[in-house]
Amino acid sequence: MLKNQNSDFKKKQNQSPSDLVIKYTPLSGSEKFYKSGKTFPDIKVPFRRIVLSDTVLENTVNYNKPIDVYDCSGVYTDSNVTVNISEGLPDLRSQWITDRGDVDQLTGQNSAYFHTRKNDHSLDLIRFPNVKYPKKAKKNHNVTQLYYAKKGIITPEMDYVAVREGCDPEFVRSEVAAGRAIIPANINHPELEPMIIGRKFLVKINANIGNSAVSSSISEEVEKMTWAIRWGGDTVM
Repeated sequence: MLKNQNSDFKKKQNQSPSDLVIKYTPLSGSEKFYKSGKTFPDIKVPFRRIVLSDTVLENTVNYNKPIDVYDCSGVYTDSNVTVNISEGLPDLRSQWITDRGDVDQLTGQNSAYFHTRKNDHSLDLIRFPNVKYPKKAKKNHNVTQLYYAKKGIITPEMDYVAVREGCDPEFVRSEVAAGRAIIPANINHPELEPMIIGRKFLVKINANIGNSAVSSSISEEVEKMTWAIRWGGDTVM
């Protein structure tokens, strides 16, 4: 048994990111669908529609409508999307970010850590083929959701959050502007689905996953993350 486990571990450790395709079916008794944005109609916000059983009372049967709930499982439960680790998640927000006209795209990496790792050829097997260069704020610009909110601007991120939370985009903007809520939305993570943390919004769950020098691989860590968000994790650390 131990020999087989060691063999499986070695296989996973040597697995290239391009070897792993991740896909799950929606949770049983429900289906995934998308609602459009309120201020930005092109935005598609994921939800899960749960089918309810009929209520039977003596000789009467009452039909119960399905209910729609917040879905944070990502594209992994979308039957129309197949996610491959080497390609990364679909780019949800890049257009939103560039349309604001306040960021520049760097033409390379200036991190010493990045170049040290790049020159370590023992890591060649697990490199991602589509490394993207980071964006940065233009001079004298601020690219946070708090900044936009204080300027009275409703962003696509705020609209996305409003649909998820079932409230008005202006309410989202005002709560962020007042400092009572935050929308973590780094410009260099355009793949993220915006969510909000604040006292007047839904409770959020942060899932913690840990890796190990003994038994972890890229494929295993990504798989942990997909299970965490499938069962309700809004964020993963």
